[in-house]
Amino acid sequence: MQNIKREVRTYLLDNFLMGGTGQDVQDDTSFMDNHILDSTGFIELISYLEDQFGIRIEDEEMVPENLDNLNSIERFVSGKRASLSVGPK
Repeated sequence: MQNIKREVRTYLLDNFLMGGTGQDVQDDTSFMDNHILDSTGFIELISYLEDQFGIRIEDEEMVPENLDNLNSIERFVSGKRASLSVGPK
């Protein structure tokens, strides 16, 4: 099983916080409140999540509750992946 938080943290550090450390992005650090991502950054993050984890993020799912910190991303991506394994109803 992939470690979603670790992979996303590494992505953020490599692409948005050059020279940053894991301490810069804690599990509950808000990307918006701490100015880690702007609107373009969120689009890049969404594209990364779709490619990396094999999910499709719908427009209505692009909300802070799903994407504003590592905890919410892990919960969201895990839920999306679980629904893929169940298949359509």
